Order: sequence, then C-alpha cells, then structure tokens
Amino acid sequence: MARNPRRAGFRTAPVAAGQPPAGREPPGTARSRRTGEPVAVRVTIRDVARAAGVSVSTASRALTGARPVGEQIAVRVRDAATALGYRQNRVASALRTQRTDTIGMVVPQISNPFYPVLVEAIERCLGDDNRQLLLCDARRDATVESARIHALADRQVDGLIVAPVSTVASAAALTSIAGEVPVVQVDRSVADTALDWVGVDDVAGLRLLTEHLAQVGARTAVLVGTVSESSAGRTRLAEFGPAAARHGLSTAEPLLGAYGVEWGVRAVDELRARGPLPDAIVCVNDEIALGVLQGLRAAGISVPGEVVVTGFDDNGFAALADPPLTTVRQPHQQIAAECLRLLDRPRGGPTRRIALAPTLIVRASTTLR
Repeated sequence: MARNPRRAGFRTAPVAAGQPPAGREPPGTARSRRTGEPVAVRVTIRDVARAAGVSVSTASRALTGARPVGEQIAVRVRDAATALGYRQNRVASALRTQRTDTIGMVVPQISNPFYPVLVEAIERCLGDDNRQLLLCDARRDATVESARIHALADRQVDGLIVAPVSTVASAAALTSIAGEVPVVQVDRSVADTALDWVGVDDVAGLRLLTEHLAQVGARTAVLVGTVSESSAGRTRLAEFGPAAARHGLSTAEPLLGAYGVEWGVRAVDELRARGPLPDAIVCVNDEIALGVLQGLRAAGISVPGEVVVTGFDDNGFAALADPPLTTVRQPHQQIAAECLRLLDRPRGGPTRRIALAPTLIVRASTTLR
C-alpha cells in the first residue's frame, strides 16, 4: 500500500501560484461533460489555498484581514489569488460578518444635475473604506421609490441614503424600512418622522443671495420656483420673502411651475406679461436659472445690465452659462461625509438634523447696478 506522505511526516511543497497539481485542471477551469473541452468555473478560496500551499482558513485570514498572518504567507496568498483571478464571495462573507459593505441610495431623479455630484461625493467617501454604493432612481414617483427602498433592503445593504420624492407620500416607506436598516435622508426630508437628515442650510443660502442682491443695487426681486412636493423646494419658497425683507428688497408674487430649463424660459414670458421686470430674478435651482437666462436673451433683455439672475446649488454648468451664473454652492463632500457618519453610528440615539453652511459663488449674472 502506498504511504500518504503527510501521514509519514513529509511536507508537500506549495504549488507555484496559478499552477495546478499534477492530474488536475487549472483552477478556474473544468472539462465539459458533453464536449470534453475546458470551461470556466468560479475560482474558490480552496483553489487559492492549494496554490499558495496553506490551509483554507489561513488563506481566508490573509485575504480578509480578519486575523493576522505572517507577511510572507500573506504575500504568497495574495499573489496566488491574483494569478488565479480569485474574487471574494461577498454573500458568504456577509453571512459571517453580518455586513455587506454596501450602502443603498435612492434619488428622486438622476437627471437632476444636483444628484450625480452628490452621488460621486458619497462614492468617494465609501471608496476610502472599501465599501460600495447601490444607486436607484425613483423617477419622481413615490410608489417607485418605495419599491426601490424595499429592493435595496432585501439585498441586505448596511444602510440607506434617501432623498425623498415627497414630504408626505414618501413617509410610509421610509418609516417602515427604518426598523430594519439605518436610514438617513439627504437634501430633502419627509414630514413628522424621527429620521436623521443631512443637507444644506437653505435659509442661510437665501440670506446670502438677498444680501448680495442688495449690495449690487437691486431693490425689487421675484422668486421663480416649482410646484414642489420636496421639502427643499417648499423651504426656499417659504423663506425667500423673509430673507428679502431682511435686506430691504421688495418682492412680487412668486412664479411657480414645472421643474427644469423649459419652465425657466416660460417664466420670462409670464414676468414680461406682468409689466416692468424686477431688478432681480431669484431661481430656486440652477436649471430654472439657465432657462431664465435663455428666455431673457431671446427677448433681447441684457443680463446683468437690465436684470440680474441667481440660481441655487452650483451644478457643473452654472459656471458655463451665458453669462456665468451667480449661485449658492452646496457642500457636497461634507454632506456625503455626514450621511455616512450618521449611518455608521450606533442605532438608538437621538434624531439628528444637520444643516451645513453654503457658499455664495458670485459670477457675471450679477453685478453693480
């Protein structure tokens, strides 16, 4: 009977990374039963351990960092994993650690230029911790939003960041899921719920704008906004009048319409139909402001010579507008960092609402009058 070399006290030398033992197919391949040809299969931790000449538990510790191993062994295991094209089984890891290292995010409409910038900031923060982001678009529909929220929870994300579609219609889904997974609202919030929120200080932003308008000589102003279910839109609408009065600006009835550039263009026609234009047109976001600039240019009205225009958010194209748009910049990176800090804190603490200071960005759409 042939003797087992391990039982006889002999040690087998590790196989060079990527080289199969004699008689075995290379890790990551097998023979098709039908054709006999090699076919690709998933490389397992056992394949890595065999190639590195270590036990499965040692290979696992070397790759996950769960417990320390010798540096030489760690290098050998990592080299074997790279050579074999090994990818960690995240499902198995999640079962062991009760964490998936993923965060879910739901935004009202990804085509809104504000959200890609925020998503990028959140991904950057997560990448620093080797975590991943799963992103969903609610299509400005609370029913779709609810389905997205529950789908992400079903995938066992470690937390949810949600910019609610509606202050009212989004409440049920958020409050129900908050018992299962940590939730932080961003930018927008639902009414009467004990959920954390992070966003810009809208009141401070309006005060910066109206102070600047008074400084450049404006005496009258009008707000162009949206008929919005979002808390941010409602706050900017409600707080514009007090902010303007604080700096001596008289205001006309706000113009409210649909979201976006097209509404900004139409708003100019409605303003002209009212009579003489105000000194300043304050838009609740940069998209509407871009439409207002287009509408004024089409009507032959000079900006900033005859009227000044401001936006809010400082999305990427604000600096490229004609003329470049004065606006309020949101602190995207700070917002992202605070969202993740709240998600990572122990559950059960007091509800937090974190309003971060904005920055006024002055460009050529406003000037001394």
